[in-house]
Amino acid sequence: MNGGRPAALPVAVDFRTHTDPVTNPPRALGGIRICDFSGQLAGAGATRFLAAMGAEVIRVEDPVTQGYWDVLRGVPPFVDERRGREFGGAFNNHNVEKLGVTLNLRTEAGKELLRELVAVSDVVTENFATGVLARLGFAYGELREIKPDIVYVSNSGFGHAGPYRAFKTWGPLAQACCGLAFSTGLAGQVPAGIGYSYMDHHGGNFMAIAILAGLLHRDRTGEGQWIDMSCTDAGALLNGPALLDYTVNGRPLRRPGSPDSNRSRFPLMVPHGIYPSRGEDNWIAIACRDDHDWASLAVATAEDWAAAPRWYTAAGRLGAEDELDRLLVDWTSSQDRFELAAALREAGVPATAVQRPEERIEADPGTSEWGLWPTVTHREMGQVRVDGLPVHFSKTDWVMARGAPCLGEHNDLVFGQLLGHSSDELAAFGADGVI
Repeated sequence: MNGGRPAALPVAVDFRTHTDPVTNPPRALGGIRICDFSGQLAGAGATRFLAAMGAEVIRVEDPVTQGYWDVLRGVPPFVDERRGREFGGAFNNHNVEKLGVTLNLRTEAGKELLRELVAVSDVVTENFATGVLARLGFAYGELREIKPDIVYVSNSGFGHAGPYRAFKTWGPLAQACCGLAFSTGLAGQVPAGIGYSYMDHHGGNFMAIAILAGLLHRDRTGEGQWIDMSCTDAGALLNGPALLDYTVNGRPLRRPGSPDSNRSRFPLMVPHGIYPSRGEDNWIAIACRDDHDWASLAVATAEDWAAAPRWYTAAGRLGAEDELDRLLVDWTSSQDRFELAAALREAGVPATAVQRPEERIEADPGTSEWGLWPTVTHREMGQVRVDGLPVHFSKTDWVMARGAPCLGEHNDLVFGQLLGHSSDELAAFGADGVI
Protein backbone atom coordinates (compact mmCIF):
# COMPACT_ATOMS: atom_id res chain seq x y z
CA MET A 1 0.00 0.00 0.00
CA ASN A 2 2.79 2.45 0.84
CA GLY A 3 5.18 1.95 -2.05
CA GLY A 4 8.85 2.38 -1.30
CA ARG A 5 8.63 4.80 1.60
CA PRO A 6 10.24 3.99 4.95
CA ALA A 7 8.27 1.61 7.11
CA ALA A 8 6.36 2.78 10.16
CA LEU A 9 8.45 3.38 13.24
CA PRO A 10 9.22 0.03 14.87
CA VAL A 11 7.06 -1.40 17.62
CA ALA A 12 10.13 -2.04 19.77
CA VAL A 13 10.29 1.57 21.00
CA ASP A 14 8.35 2.39 24.15
CA PHE A 15 5.64 4.54 22.59
CA ARG A 16 4.57 1.71 20.28
CA THR A 17 4.69 -1.26 22.61
CA HIS A 18 0.92 -1.39 22.96
CA THR A 19 0.65 -2.15 19.24
CA ASP A 20 3.03 -5.10 19.36
CA PRO A 21 1.36 -7.76 17.17
CA VAL A 22 2.24 -10.37 19.77
CA THR A 23 -0.13 -8.77 22.27
CA ASN A 24 -2.51 -6.89 19.98
CA PRO A 25 -3.66 -7.59 16.42
CA PRO A 26 -2.81 -5.15 13.61
CA ARG A 27 -5.12 -2.18 13.30
CA ALA A 28 -7.07 -1.14 10.23
CA LEU A 29 -4.86 1.82 9.24
CA GLY A 30 -1.50 0.40 10.23
CA GLY A 31 1.22 1.59 7.83
CA ILE A 32 -0.45 4.91 7.00
CA ARG A 33 1.54 7.99 8.00
CA ILE A 34 -0.04 11.44 8.35
CA CYS A 35 1.88 14.70 8.61
CA ASP A 36 -0.66 16.57 10.68
CA PHE A 37 -0.94 20.34 11.13
CA SER A 38 -4.54 20.17 12.25
CA GLY A 39 -5.62 21.47 15.64
CA GLN A 40 -8.53 22.47 17.84
CA LEU A 41 -11.27 19.94 17.13
CA ALA A 42 -12.39 20.22 13.52
CA GLY A 43 -8.98 19.03 12.34
CA ALA A 44 -7.51 17.25 15.35
CA GLY A 45 -10.74 15.31 15.78
CA ALA A 46 -10.38 13.82 12.31
CA THR A 47 -6.80 12.61 12.74
CA ARG A 48 -7.64 11.41 16.24
CA PHE A 49 -9.99 8.81 14.74
CA LEU A 50 -7.35 7.67 12.28
CA ALA A 51 -4.64 7.44 14.94
CA ALA A 52 -6.89 5.23 17.05
CA MET A 53 -7.36 3.02 13.98
CA GLY A 54 -3.59 2.61 13.70
CA ALA A 55 -2.41 5.43 11.45
CA GLU A 56 0.89 6.98 12.48
CA VAL A 57 -0.13 10.60 12.99
CA ILE A 58 2.76 13.03 13.46
CA ARG A 59 1.39 16.26 14.92
CA VAL A 60 3.49 19.27 13.86
CA GLU A 61 3.51 22.32 16.15
CA ASP A 62 5.33 25.63 16.31
CA PRO A 63 8.14 25.95 18.88
CA VAL A 64 8.10 29.75 18.77
CA THR A 65 4.51 30.07 19.99
CA GLN A 66 5.00 27.00 22.21
CA GLY A 67 2.15 25.22 20.48
CA TYR A 68 -0.39 27.83 21.55
CA TRP A 69 -1.79 28.40 18.06
CA ASP A 70 -3.95 25.48 19.19
CA VAL A 71 -5.83 27.23 21.97
CA LEU A 72 -6.74 23.93 23.60
CA ARG A 73 -3.19 23.53 24.89
CA GLY A 74 -3.20 24.53 28.52
CA VAL A 75 -6.91 25.29 28.94
CA PRO A 76 -9.51 23.49 31.11
CA PRO A 77 -10.54 20.93 32.03
CA PHE A 78 -7.57 19.94 34.23
CA VAL A 79 -6.99 16.67 36.06
CA ASP A 80 -5.58 18.37 39.17
CA GLU A 81 -4.08 21.65 40.37
CA ARG A 82 -1.33 21.69 37.74
CA ARG A 83 -1.53 24.25 34.96
CA GLY A 84 0.42 24.95 31.80
CA ARG A 85 0.72 24.01 28.16
CA GLU A 86 0.99 20.26 28.86
CA PHE A 87 -2.11 19.99 31.04
CA GLY A 88 -5.02 20.99 28.81
CA GLY A 89 -7.62 18.25 29.06
CA ALA A 90 -9.28 19.01 25.72
CA PHE A 91 -5.93 18.99 23.90
CA ASN A 92 -5.12 15.61 25.41
CA ASN A 93 -8.53 14.27 24.46
CA HIS A 94 -8.25 15.38 20.82
CA ASN A 95 -4.69 14.19 20.25
CA VAL A 96 -4.46 10.72 21.80
CA GLU A 97 -2.25 8.19 20.03
CA LYS A 98 -0.41 10.88 18.04
CA LEU A 99 3.28 11.68 17.93
CA GLY A 100 4.31 15.28 18.49
CA VAL A 101 7.13 17.27 16.90
CA THR A 102 7.99 20.96 16.69
CA LEU A 103 9.12 22.73 13.52
CA ASN A 104 9.93 26.39 13.03
CA LEU A 105 8.80 27.00 9.46
CA ARG A 106 10.18 30.53 9.58
CA THR A 107 13.59 28.96 9.06
CA GLU A 108 14.87 27.30 5.90
CA ALA A 109 16.18 24.36 7.94
CA GLY A 110 12.70 23.86 9.41
CA LYS A 111 11.17 23.91 5.93
CA GLU A 112 13.70 21.35 4.75
CA LEU A 113 12.82 19.04 7.65
CA LEU A 114 9.17 19.37 6.69
CA ARG A 115 10.02 18.44 3.10
CA GLU A 116 11.74 15.32 4.40
CA LEU A 117 8.73 14.45 6.53
CA VAL A 118 6.27 15.00 3.68
CA ALA A 119 8.41 12.77 1.45
CA VAL A 120 7.81 9.80 3.76
CA SER A 121 4.14 10.56 4.50
CA ASP A 122 0.93 9.47 2.85
CA VAL A 123 -1.20 12.43 3.88
CA VAL A 124 -0.78 16.07 4.88
CA THR A 125 -3.66 17.52 6.90
CA GLU A 126 -4.38 21.04 8.15
CA ASN A 127 -7.21 23.26 9.29
CA PHE A 128 -5.51 26.62 9.14
CA ALA A 129 -7.24 29.64 7.70
CA THR A 130 -7.26 29.58 3.92
CA GLY A 131 -3.81 29.92 2.37
CA VAL A 132 -1.60 29.63 5.47
CA LEU A 133 0.43 26.65 4.28
CA ALA A 134 0.66 28.16 0.81
CA ARG A 135 2.21 31.32 2.23
CA LEU A 136 4.77 29.16 4.02
CA GLY A 137 5.71 27.59 0.70
CA PHE A 138 3.71 24.38 1.02
CA ALA A 139 0.70 24.74 -1.23
CA TYR A 140 -0.52 21.59 -2.94
CA GLY A 141 1.72 22.19 -5.96
CA GLU A 142 4.82 22.27 -3.76
CA LEU A 143 3.69 19.25 -1.76
CA ARG A 144 3.10 17.31 -4.98
CA GLU A 145 6.64 18.08 -6.12
CA ILE A 146 7.93 16.58 -2.88
CA LYS A 147 5.62 13.52 -2.98
CA PRO A 148 3.68 13.08 -6.25
CA ASP A 149 0.99 10.87 -4.72
CA ILE A 150 0.47 12.89 -1.55
CA VAL A 151 -3.09 13.30 -0.30
CA TYR A 152 -3.48 16.84 1.01
CA VAL A 153 -6.61 17.72 3.01
CA SER A 154 -7.49 21.33 3.91
CA ASN A 155 -10.31 22.03 6.33
CA SER A 156 -10.83 25.77 6.61
CA GLY A 157 -13.87 27.77 7.63
CA PHE A 158 -15.21 28.32 4.12
CA GLY A 159 -12.84 26.45 1.83
CA HIS A 160 -10.42 27.90 -0.70
CA ALA A 161 -13.02 29.13 -3.22
CA GLY A 162 -15.87 31.59 -3.13
CA PRO A 163 -16.40 35.06 -1.64
CA TYR A 164 -15.93 33.92 1.97
CA ARG A 165 -12.64 32.11 1.50
CA ALA A 166 -10.60 34.75 3.37
CA PHE A 167 -12.93 34.76 6.39
CA LYS A 168 -11.78 33.22 9.67
CA THR A 169 -14.24 31.29 11.80
CA TRP A 170 -14.71 30.24 15.39
CA GLY A 171 -17.44 28.26 17.10
CA PRO A 172 -20.17 30.90 17.62
CA LEU A 173 -19.45 32.49 14.25
CA ALA A 174 -19.69 29.20 12.39
CA GLN A 175 -22.89 28.29 14.25
CA ALA A 176 -24.43 31.63 13.32
CA CYS A 177 -23.38 31.48 9.68
CA CYS A 178 -24.54 27.94 9.00
CA GLY A 179 -27.95 28.40 10.64
CA LEU A 180 -27.55 26.27 13.74
CA ALA A 181 -27.85 29.21 16.14
CA PHE A 182 -31.11 30.39 14.59
CA SER A 183 -32.65 26.94 14.48
CA THR A 184 -32.04 26.15 18.15
CA GLY A 185 -33.37 29.32 19.76
CA LEU A 186 -36.70 29.16 21.57
CA ALA A 187 -39.63 31.05 20.08
CA GLY A 188 -39.70 34.67 21.19
CA GLN A 189 -36.12 34.53 22.47
CA VAL A 190 -32.72 35.27 20.99
CA PRO A 191 -30.94 32.51 19.04
CA ALA A 192 -29.33 30.29 21.65
CA GLY A 193 -26.62 28.44 19.77
CA ILE A 194 -26.22 24.75 20.39
CA GLY A 195 -24.10 24.75 23.53
CA TYR A 196 -21.10 23.03 21.96
CA SER A 197 -19.20 23.08 18.70
CA TYR A 198 -21.04 20.26 17.02
CA MET A 199 -20.12 21.62 13.61
CA ASP A 200 -16.48 21.07 14.59
CA HIS A 201 -17.26 17.43 15.37
CA HIS A 202 -19.21 17.15 12.14
CA GLY A 203 -16.40 18.81 10.18
CA GLY A 204 -13.91 16.40 11.73
CA ASN A 205 -16.08 13.47 10.70
CA PHE A 206 -16.18 14.69 7.10
CA MET A 207 -12.44 15.32 7.15
CA ALA A 208 -11.74 11.78 8.34
CA ILE A 209 -13.92 10.38 5.57
CA ALA A 210 -12.19 12.61 3.03
CA ILE A 211 -8.75 11.39 4.11
CA LEU A 212 -9.79 7.76 3.79
CA ALA A 213 -11.42 8.36 0.39
CA GLY A 214 -8.27 10.12 -0.83
CA LEU A 215 -6.12 7.20 0.31
CA LEU A 216 -8.43 4.69 -1.36
CA HIS A 217 -8.26 6.62 -4.63
CA ARG A 218 -4.47 6.81 -4.37
CA ASP A 219 -4.17 3.07 -3.82
CA ARG A 220 -6.42 2.34 -6.79
CA THR A 221 -4.83 4.79 -9.22
CA GLY A 222 -1.47 5.89 -7.83
CA GLU A 223 -2.73 9.49 -7.86
CA GLY A 224 -2.71 11.87 -4.95
CA GLN A 225 -4.97 14.90 -4.78
CA TRP A 226 -5.91 18.03 -2.88
CA ILE A 227 -9.14 17.73 -0.91
CA ASP A 228 -10.62 21.10 0.00
CA MET A 229 -13.47 21.35 2.50
CA SER A 230 -15.54 23.95 4.35
CA CYS A 231 -16.24 23.31 8.03
CA THR A 232 -19.04 25.88 8.06
CA ASP A 233 -20.77 24.14 5.17
CA ALA A 234 -20.37 20.86 7.02
CA GLY A 235 -22.23 22.50 9.90
CA ALA A 236 -24.97 23.72 7.58
CA LEU A 237 -25.70 20.11 6.69
CA LEU A 238 -26.71 19.51 10.32
CA ASN A 239 -29.88 21.47 9.56
CA GLY A 240 -30.89 18.67 7.25
CA PRO A 241 -34.21 18.81 5.38
CA ALA A 242 -35.40 21.75 7.51
CA LEU A 243 -33.64 24.14 5.12
CA LEU A 244 -35.22 22.46 2.12
CA ASP A 245 -38.60 22.57 3.85
CA TYR A 246 -38.36 26.35 3.92
CA THR A 247 -37.28 26.67 0.30
CA VAL A 248 -39.96 24.29 -0.98
CA ASN A 249 -42.86 24.77 1.44
CA GLY A 250 -42.18 28.16 3.01
CA ARG A 251 -42.19 26.74 6.54
CA PRO A 252 -39.74 28.57 8.81
CA LEU A 253 -36.85 26.80 10.50
CA ARG A 254 -38.15 28.00 13.87
CA ARG A 255 -41.82 27.51 14.74
CA PRO A 256 -43.36 30.80 15.92
CA GLY A 257 -45.30 30.39 19.15
CA SER A 258 -43.96 26.95 20.03
CA PRO A 259 -43.11 26.89 23.73
CA ASP A 260 -40.95 23.82 23.55
CA SER A 261 -38.12 23.23 21.09
CA ASN A 262 -38.11 19.53 21.98
CA ARG A 263 -41.39 18.90 20.18
CA SER A 264 -41.39 16.91 16.95
CA ARG A 265 -43.37 17.68 13.84
CA PHE A 266 -41.38 15.77 11.25
CA PRO A 267 -42.24 13.05 12.00
CA LEU A 268 -45.20 13.96 14.14
CA MET A 269 -44.84 12.59 17.68
CA VAL A 270 -47.02 13.79 20.55
CA PRO A 271 -45.99 13.91 23.34
CA HIS A 272 -42.32 14.34 22.54
CA GLY A 273 -40.20 16.23 25.02
CA ILE A 274 -38.20 16.59 28.21
CA TYR A 275 -40.20 16.62 31.45
CA PRO A 276 -39.19 17.39 35.06
CA SER A 277 -38.88 14.59 37.58
CA ARG A 278 -38.37 14.37 41.34
CA GLY A 279 -35.39 16.27 42.69
CA GLU A 280 -33.49 19.38 41.68
CA ASP A 281 -32.86 19.76 37.95
CA ASN A 282 -33.81 16.15 37.20
CA TRP A 283 -35.52 15.32 33.91
CA ILE A 284 -36.93 12.49 31.82
CA ALA A 285 -37.29 12.26 28.03
CA ILE A 286 -40.48 10.71 26.63
CA ALA A 287 -41.41 10.17 22.98
CA CYS A 288 -44.67 8.68 21.73
CA ARG A 289 -44.20 7.60 18.14
CA ASP A 290 -47.85 6.80 17.48
CA ASP A 291 -51.23 6.13 19.02
CA HIS A 292 -50.11 2.71 20.24
CA ASP A 293 -47.30 4.29 22.24
CA TRP A 294 -49.76 6.77 23.72
CA ALA A 295 -52.13 3.97 24.74
CA SER A 296 -49.24 2.28 26.55
CA LEU A 297 -48.27 5.54 28.23
CA ALA A 298 -51.84 6.22 29.29
CA VAL A 299 -52.06 2.84 31.00
CA ALA A 300 -48.68 3.39 32.67
CA THR A 301 -49.79 6.73 34.15
CA ALA A 302 -52.82 5.15 35.90
CA GLU A 303 -54.27 8.67 35.83
CA ASP A 304 -57.95 9.36 35.12
CA TRP A 305 -57.15 12.23 32.74
CA ALA A 306 -55.06 9.95 30.54
CA ALA A 307 -58.13 7.85 29.70
CA ALA A 308 -59.89 10.73 27.92
CA PRO A 309 -60.73 9.68 24.33
CA ARG A 310 -59.27 12.84 22.80
CA TRP A 311 -55.75 11.81 23.76
CA TYR A 312 -55.97 8.53 21.84
CA THR A 313 -55.49 10.13 18.41
CA ALA A 314 -52.51 12.12 17.23
CA ALA A 315 -54.83 14.89 16.03
CA GLY A 316 -56.42 15.15 19.45
CA ARG A 317 -53.09 15.29 21.25
CA LEU A 318 -51.67 17.80 18.80
CA GLY A 319 -54.69 20.08 19.20
CA ALA A 320 -54.13 20.38 22.94
CA GLU A 321 -50.38 19.79 23.20
CA ASP A 322 -49.77 22.53 25.79
CA GLU A 323 -52.43 21.10 28.07
CA LEU A 324 -51.13 17.57 27.60
CA ASP A 325 -47.61 18.65 28.48
CA ARG A 326 -48.84 20.35 31.65
CA LEU A 327 -50.61 17.17 32.70
CA LEU A 328 -47.51 15.12 32.02
CA VAL A 329 -45.36 17.56 34.00
CA ASP A 330 -47.70 17.18 36.99
CA TRP A 331 -47.35 13.40 36.70
CA THR A 332 -43.61 13.11 36.12
CA SER A 333 -42.52 15.76 38.63
CA SER A 334 -43.08 13.55 41.67
CA GLN A 335 -41.35 10.45 40.30
CA ASP A 336 -37.80 9.18 40.17
CA ARG A 337 -36.55 9.61 36.60
CA PHE A 338 -34.65 6.31 36.40
CA GLU A 339 -37.46 4.24 37.88
CA LEU A 340 -40.05 5.95 35.71
CA ALA A 341 -37.99 5.52 32.54
CA ALA A 342 -37.53 1.82 33.28
CA ALA A 343 -41.28 1.39 33.87
CA LEU A 344 -42.16 3.20 30.64
CA ARG A 345 -39.71 1.15 28.60
CA GLU A 346 -41.19 -1.99 30.13
CA ALA A 347 -44.57 -0.77 28.91
CA GLY A 348 -43.15 -0.22 25.42
CA VAL A 349 -42.86 3.58 25.55
CA PRO A 350 -39.54 5.12 24.44
CA ALA A 351 -38.18 6.93 27.51
CA THR A 352 -34.93 7.56 29.33
CA ALA A 353 -33.61 9.61 32.20
CA VAL A 354 -31.67 12.73 31.27
CA GLN A 355 -28.26 11.79 32.62
CA ARG A 356 -25.53 13.93 34.12
CA PRO A 357 -21.94 13.23 33.06
CA GLU A 358 -21.07 11.26 36.19
CA GLU A 359 -24.19 9.15 35.82
CA ARG A 360 -23.50 8.27 32.20
CA ILE A 361 -19.79 7.69 32.66
CA GLU A 362 -19.49 6.22 36.14
CA ALA A 363 -22.81 4.52 36.81
CA ASP A 364 -24.26 3.44 33.47
CA PRO A 365 -23.41 -0.23 32.80
CA GLY A 366 -23.34 0.48 29.09
CA THR A 367 -20.16 2.47 29.60
CA SER A 368 -18.05 -0.41 30.87
CA GLU A 369 -19.59 -2.84 28.39
CA TRP A 370 -18.86 -0.59 25.41
CA GLY A 371 -15.56 0.86 26.56
CA LEU A 372 -16.46 4.34 25.40
CA TRP A 373 -14.15 6.19 27.80
CA PRO A 374 -10.75 4.47 27.86
CA THR A 375 -7.86 5.55 30.07
CA VAL A 376 -4.65 6.73 28.42
CA THR A 377 -1.22 7.47 29.83
CA HIS A 378 0.01 11.03 29.37
CA ARG A 379 3.67 11.81 30.06
CA GLU A 380 2.89 14.65 32.47
CA MET A 381 -0.72 14.14 33.56
CA GLY A 382 -0.50 10.40 34.13
CA GLN A 383 -3.66 8.32 33.81
CA VAL A 384 -6.45 10.26 32.11
CA ARG A 385 -9.80 9.20 30.75
CA VAL A 386 -10.66 10.29 27.19
CA ASP A 387 -13.39 9.87 24.59
CA GLY A 388 -13.29 6.55 22.78
CA LEU A 389 -14.92 5.79 19.44
CA PRO A 390 -18.54 4.69 18.99
CA VAL A 391 -17.59 1.79 16.70
CA HIS A 392 -15.90 -1.56 17.24
CA PHE A 393 -14.11 -3.74 14.68
CA SER A 394 -14.22 -7.50 15.13
CA LYS A 395 -10.72 -7.96 13.63
CA THR A 396 -8.89 -4.62 13.85
CA ASP A 397 -10.43 -2.65 16.68
CA TRP A 398 -9.20 0.78 17.73
CA VAL A 399 -6.70 1.35 20.50
CA MET A 400 -6.28 4.37 22.77
CA ALA A 401 -3.50 3.92 25.28
CA ARG A 402 -1.06 6.81 24.75
CA GLY A 403 -2.07 10.34 25.68
CA ALA A 404 -1.49 13.41 23.55
CA PRO A 405 2.14 14.32 22.90
CA CYS A 406 3.81 16.99 24.97
CA LEU A 407 5.33 19.80 22.94
CA GLY A 408 8.14 18.31 20.83
CA GLU A 409 7.99 15.02 22.74
CA HIS A 410 8.94 12.92 19.72
CA ASN A 411 11.43 15.22 18.01
CA ASP A 412 14.34 12.84 18.51
CA LEU A 413 12.29 9.86 17.45
CA VAL A 414 10.86 11.37 14.26
CA PHE A 415 13.75 13.57 13.10
CA GLY A 416 16.39 11.14 14.32
CA GLN A 417 15.08 7.62 13.95
CA LEU A 418 12.65 8.19 11.06
CA LEU A 419 14.45 10.86 9.06
CA GLY A 420 17.97 9.74 9.96
CA HIS A 421 19.48 12.87 11.52
CA SER A 422 22.29 12.38 14.02
CA SER A 423 22.18 13.44 17.66
CA ASP A 424 24.62 16.24 16.84
CA GLU A 425 22.32 17.51 14.10
CA LEU A 426 19.34 17.36 16.43
CA ALA A 427 21.24 19.31 19.04
CA ALA A 428 22.13 21.96 16.46
CA PHE A 429 18.50 22.15 15.31
CA GLY A 430 17.48 22.81 18.90
CA ALA A 431 20.18 25.41 19.48
CA ASP A 432 19.26 27.24 16.27
CA GLY A 433 15.53 27.30 17.06
CA VAL A 434 14.64 25.02 14.17
CA ILE A 435 12.82 22.46 16.34
